[in-house]
Amino acid sequence: MTHDPNGAPPGGVLERLTAALGAEAGRRGPPPVERWNPDYCGEIPLRIAADGTWHYNGSPITRPALVKLFSTILRRDPDGRTVLVTPVERVGIEVEDAAFLAVEMAVEGEGEDRVIAFRTNLDDVVPLDDAHPLRVERDRDGGFKPYIAVRHGLWARITRALAYDLVALCEEREEAGERWFGLAAGGRFHRLARSTELS
Repeated sequence: MTHDPNGAPPGGVLERLTAALGAEAGRRGPPPVERWNPDYCGEIPLRIAADGTWHYNGSPITRPALVKLFSTILRRDPDGRTVLVTPVERVGIEVEDAAFLAVEMAVEGEGEDRVIAFRTNLDDVVPLDDAHPLRVERDRDGGFKPYIAVRHGLWARITRALAYDLVALCEEREEAGERWFGLAAGGRFHRLARSTELS
């Protein structure tokens, strides 16, 4: 594959990625992107905005089916780069915040027997469990932004409305000699922040 002197891939990259996925269309389940390791082919002008909108060459991608298709070949590489990957090509993209948004939450049961699952803006359903932990970051105003792991090193930012619902389920517990604010679900207590960080 040829490139320009600036390292940008040639035009038609989305078409090439779509064509490469065509060979995988008959497979059951998500593409095995964790097993694909083609050469890195540079960055493309694709950006996932903080509001979850996908943009290509500065314009929103208006075909939801195309966005969902590309989301299935998205992963985060060990070097921290977010890439679209097929068996023959790997290209870097920009992610402003998180690759996904968690837009819906389902809760069943109470305490550590509680089951919580999230639906992303691209219709992934993610349970809160050891394989899909929560993490919390501080925003610019000092508030907390929660995220849940989705797949392949990618995260979904939990929307503000859902974050309030999540906080309503939280409690304080003492663990390892420290007070923690967190959430009981999936058979364990998920620590979100030390109680001292909230005061």
